[in-house]
Amino acid sequence: MDSVSNIIMNVEKVREAIRSAALRAGRDPRAVTLIAVSKTRSVEEIQAALAAGITHLGENRVQELAEKVGPLADRNATWHLIGSLQTNKVKQALELADLIHSLDRESLFAELVRQAERRAVVCDTLVQVNVSGEASKHGIGPDNLLPFLRRIGQQQWVRVRGLMTMAPLSADPEEARPHFRRLRELAEQVRAEALPNVSMEHLSMGMSGDYAVAVEEGATLVRVGTAIFGERA
Repeated sequence: MDSVSNIIMNVEKVREAIRSAALRAGRDPRAVTLIAVSKTRSVEEIQAALAAGITHLGENRVQELAEKVGPLADRNATWHLIGSLQTNKVKQALELADLIHSLDRESLFAELVRQAERRAVVCDTLVQVNVSGEASKHGIGPDNLLPFLRRIGQQQWVRVRGLMTMAPLSADPEEARPHFRRLRELAEQVRAEALPNVSMEHLSMGMSGDYAVAVEEGATLVRVGTAIFGERA
Protein backbone atom coordinates (compact mmCIF):
# COMPACT_ATOMS: atom_id res chain seq x y z
CA MET A 1 0.00 0.00 0.00
CA ASP A 2 1.43 3.43 -0.93
CA SER A 3 1.86 6.28 1.53
CA VAL A 4 -1.15 8.20 0.18
CA SER A 5 -3.44 5.22 0.74
CA ASN A 6 -1.97 4.75 4.22
CA ILE A 7 -2.67 8.37 5.15
CA ILE A 8 -6.24 8.22 3.88
CA MET A 9 -6.85 4.99 5.79
CA ASN A 10 -5.24 6.41 8.95
CA VAL A 11 -7.45 9.50 8.86
CA GLU A 12 -10.51 7.25 8.82
CA LYS A 13 -9.16 5.21 11.77
CA VAL A 14 -8.52 8.35 13.81
CA ARG A 15 -11.94 9.78 12.99
CA GLU A 16 -13.61 6.54 14.08
CA ALA A 17 -11.61 6.51 17.34
CA ILE A 18 -12.68 10.12 18.01
CA ARG A 19 -16.29 9.23 17.27
CA SER A 20 -16.20 6.22 19.63
CA ALA A 21 -14.53 8.21 22.42
CA ALA A 22 -17.03 11.04 22.10
CA LEU A 23 -19.98 8.67 22.24
CA ARG A 24 -18.54 6.92 25.32
CA ALA A 25 -18.47 10.31 27.02
CA GLY A 26 -21.96 11.25 25.88
CA ARG A 27 -20.60 13.93 23.54
CA ASP A 28 -21.42 14.84 19.97
CA PRO A 29 -18.45 13.68 17.82
CA ARG A 30 -19.00 16.75 15.64
CA ALA A 31 -17.85 18.90 18.59
CA VAL A 32 -14.28 17.58 18.15
CA THR A 33 -12.00 18.99 15.45
CA LEU A 34 -9.14 16.84 14.21
CA ILE A 35 -5.96 18.82 13.54
CA ALA A 36 -3.45 16.95 11.39
CA VAL A 37 -0.01 17.91 12.68
CA SER A 38 2.05 18.28 9.55
CA LYS A 39 5.46 19.29 10.92
CA THR A 40 8.31 17.77 8.86
CA ARG A 41 5.75 16.35 6.40
CA SER A 42 5.88 17.02 2.67
CA VAL A 43 3.29 18.96 0.73
CA GLU A 44 2.36 15.70 -0.99
CA GLU A 45 1.67 14.00 2.34
CA ILE A 46 -0.43 16.94 3.48
CA GLN A 47 -2.38 16.86 0.21
CA ALA A 48 -3.20 13.21 0.91
CA ALA A 49 -4.60 14.17 4.32
CA LEU A 50 -6.64 16.96 2.73
CA ALA A 51 -7.96 14.49 0.17
CA ALA A 52 -9.14 12.35 3.11
CA GLY A 53 -11.22 15.24 4.39
CA ILE A 54 -8.80 16.97 6.78
CA THR A 55 -9.51 20.70 6.94
CA HIS A 56 -7.34 21.74 9.92
CA LEU A 57 -3.53 21.56 9.87
CA GLY A 58 -1.05 22.21 12.68
CA GLU A 59 2.57 23.32 12.54
CA ASN A 60 5.09 23.74 15.34
CA ARG A 61 7.35 26.36 13.75
CA VAL A 62 6.51 29.60 11.99
CA GLN A 63 9.20 29.02 9.36
CA GLU A 64 7.75 25.66 8.35
CA LEU A 65 4.24 27.09 8.40
CA ALA A 66 5.37 29.77 5.94
CA GLU A 67 6.83 27.13 3.60
CA LYS A 68 3.51 25.25 3.41
CA VAL A 69 0.76 27.85 3.44
CA GLY A 70 1.68 29.11 -0.04
CA PRO A 71 1.72 25.79 -1.92
CA LEU A 72 -1.53 24.75 -0.22
CA ALA A 73 -3.33 28.09 -0.39
CA ASP A 74 -5.93 26.80 -2.84
CA ARG A 75 -7.07 24.11 -0.39
CA ASN A 76 -8.63 26.61 2.03
CA ALA A 77 -7.26 24.85 5.12
CA THR A 78 -7.38 26.30 8.63
CA TRP A 79 -3.85 26.61 10.02
CA HIS A 80 -2.97 26.18 13.70
CA LEU A 81 0.37 27.21 15.20
CA ILE A 82 0.78 24.71 18.01
CA GLY A 83 4.45 25.08 18.97
CA SER A 84 6.17 27.59 21.20
CA LEU A 85 6.19 31.06 19.63
CA GLN A 86 9.16 33.40 19.88
CA THR A 87 8.34 37.09 20.15
CA ASN A 88 10.42 37.91 17.05
CA LYS A 89 8.15 35.58 15.00
CA VAL A 90 4.85 37.13 16.09
CA LYS A 91 4.40 39.40 13.07
CA GLN A 92 4.79 36.48 10.67
CA ALA A 93 2.62 34.20 12.83
CA LEU A 94 -0.24 36.70 12.71
CA GLU A 95 -0.04 36.74 8.92
CA LEU A 96 -0.13 32.93 8.59
CA ALA A 97 -1.93 31.24 11.48
CA ASP A 98 -5.68 31.22 12.04
CA LEU A 99 -5.29 30.16 15.68
CA ILE A 100 -2.20 30.31 17.93
CA HIS A 101 -2.29 27.59 20.59
CA SER A 102 0.73 28.64 22.63
CA LEU A 103 0.20 31.97 24.41
CA ASP A 104 2.25 31.17 27.50
CA ARG A 105 3.85 34.32 28.94
CA GLU A 106 3.47 38.06 29.50
CA SER A 107 6.13 39.10 26.96
CA LEU A 108 4.42 37.13 24.20
CA PHE A 109 1.04 38.61 25.11
CA ALA A 110 2.48 42.15 24.94
CA GLU A 111 4.00 41.52 21.50
CA LEU A 112 0.79 39.93 20.19
CA VAL A 113 -1.14 43.02 21.29
CA ARG A 114 1.43 45.34 19.70
CA GLN A 115 1.50 43.56 16.36
CA ALA A 116 -2.26 42.95 16.22
CA GLU A 117 -2.99 46.61 16.93
CA ARG A 118 -0.45 47.65 14.28
CA ARG A 119 -2.23 45.47 11.71
CA ALA A 120 -5.71 46.33 13.03
CA VAL A 121 -6.66 42.67 13.32
CA VAL A 122 -7.83 40.66 16.31
CA CYS A 123 -5.49 37.77 17.18
CA ASP A 124 -7.20 34.52 18.20
CA THR A 125 -5.23 32.46 20.70
CA LEU A 126 -5.37 29.69 23.23
CA VAL A 127 -3.52 30.02 26.51
CA GLN A 128 -1.11 27.16 27.09
CA VAL A 129 -1.32 25.83 30.65
CA ASN A 130 1.42 23.73 32.23
CA VAL A 131 -0.97 21.46 34.11
CA SER A 132 1.65 18.79 34.85
CA GLY A 133 4.16 21.23 36.33
CA GLU A 134 7.01 19.70 34.33
CA ALA A 135 9.97 22.06 34.03
CA SER A 136 10.48 20.94 30.43
CA LYS A 137 7.05 22.17 29.35
CA HIS A 138 5.96 25.68 28.42
CA GLY A 139 2.81 27.20 29.82
CA ILE A 140 1.18 29.34 32.48
CA GLY A 141 0.91 27.66 35.87
CA PRO A 142 -2.67 26.85 36.93
CA ASP A 143 -2.46 29.26 39.88
CA ASN A 144 -1.45 32.13 37.58
CA LEU A 145 -4.05 31.45 34.89
CA LEU A 146 -6.91 33.64 36.11
CA PRO A 147 -4.74 36.70 36.86
CA PHE A 148 -3.19 36.36 33.40
CA LEU A 149 -6.60 36.10 31.73
CA ARG A 150 -7.92 39.09 33.66
CA ARG A 151 -5.11 41.18 32.21
CA ILE A 152 -5.94 39.92 28.73
CA GLY A 153 -9.56 40.92 29.29
CA GLN A 154 -8.50 44.57 29.69
CA GLN A 155 -7.54 44.97 26.02
CA GLN A 156 -9.19 44.35 22.64
CA TRP A 157 -6.55 43.01 20.26
CA VAL A 158 -5.90 39.51 21.62
CA ARG A 159 -8.90 37.24 22.03
CA VAL A 160 -8.56 34.02 24.04
CA ARG A 161 -10.76 31.22 22.73
CA GLY A 162 -9.74 28.48 25.15
CA LEU A 163 -6.89 26.57 26.74
CA MET A 164 -4.21 24.15 25.56
CA THR A 165 -2.04 21.67 27.42
CA MET A 166 0.40 18.84 26.79
CA ALA A 167 0.30 15.78 29.02
CA PRO A 168 3.53 14.06 30.10
CA LEU A 169 4.77 11.47 27.65
CA SER A 170 3.71 7.97 28.67
CA ALA A 171 3.08 4.60 27.07
CA ASP A 172 -0.21 4.46 28.99
CA PRO A 173 -2.83 6.94 27.72
CA GLU A 174 -4.70 6.73 31.02
CA GLU A 175 -1.84 8.57 32.74
CA ALA A 176 -2.82 11.65 30.73
CA ARG A 177 -6.42 11.62 32.00
CA PRO A 178 -5.96 13.61 35.23
CA HIS A 179 -4.08 16.32 33.34
CA PHE A 180 -6.82 16.63 30.72
CA ARG A 181 -9.48 16.61 33.41
CA ARG A 182 -7.66 19.37 35.27
CA LEU A 183 -7.59 21.54 32.14
CA ARG A 184 -11.34 21.08 31.73
CA GLU A 185 -11.89 22.07 35.36
CA LEU A 186 -9.74 25.18 34.87
CA ALA A 187 -11.81 26.10 31.82
CA GLU A 188 -14.99 25.81 33.89
CA GLN A 189 -13.50 28.16 36.51
CA VAL A 190 -12.54 30.67 33.82
CA ARG A 191 -15.98 30.46 32.20
CA ALA A 192 -17.60 31.38 35.50
CA GLU A 193 -15.59 34.63 35.56
CA ALA A 194 -17.23 35.84 32.30
CA LEU A 195 -14.16 37.84 31.33
CA PRO A 196 -14.25 40.12 28.28
CA ASN A 197 -12.26 38.87 25.26
CA VAL A 198 -11.97 35.46 26.94
CA SER A 199 -14.12 32.48 25.96
CA MET A 200 -13.65 28.81 26.71
CA GLU A 201 -15.03 27.33 23.49
CA HIS A 202 -11.89 25.26 22.90
CA LEU A 203 -9.80 22.76 24.83
CA SER A 204 -6.77 21.77 22.76
CA MET A 205 -5.41 18.56 24.26
CA GLY A 206 -4.48 15.08 23.13
CA MET A 207 -1.95 13.84 20.60
CA SER A 208 -1.44 10.56 18.74
CA GLY A 209 -0.93 8.48 21.88
CA ASP A 210 -3.72 9.85 24.05
CA TYR A 211 -6.26 11.72 21.90
CA ALA A 212 -9.11 9.29 22.69
CA VAL A 213 -8.71 9.95 26.43
CA ALA A 214 -8.59 13.69 25.69
CA VAL A 215 -11.89 13.47 23.81
CA GLU A 216 -13.45 11.61 26.73
CA GLU A 217 -12.32 14.45 29.00
CA GLY A 218 -13.71 17.24 26.83
CA ALA A 219 -11.17 18.09 24.11
CA THR A 220 -12.59 20.11 21.22
CA LEU A 221 -9.27 20.17 19.32
CA VAL A 222 -6.97 17.14 19.09
CA ARG A 223 -3.49 17.44 17.56
CA VAL A 224 -2.63 14.20 15.75
CA GLY A 225 0.49 13.66 13.66
CA THR A 226 2.06 10.20 13.81
CA ALA A 227 -1.28 8.35 13.88
CA ILE A 228 -2.11 10.01 10.55
CA PHE A 229 1.21 10.31 8.73
CA GLY A 230 3.16 7.43 10.29
CA GLU A 231 6.46 7.54 12.15
CA ARG A 232 8.87 10.29 11.16
CA ALA A 233 12.06 9.33 9.37
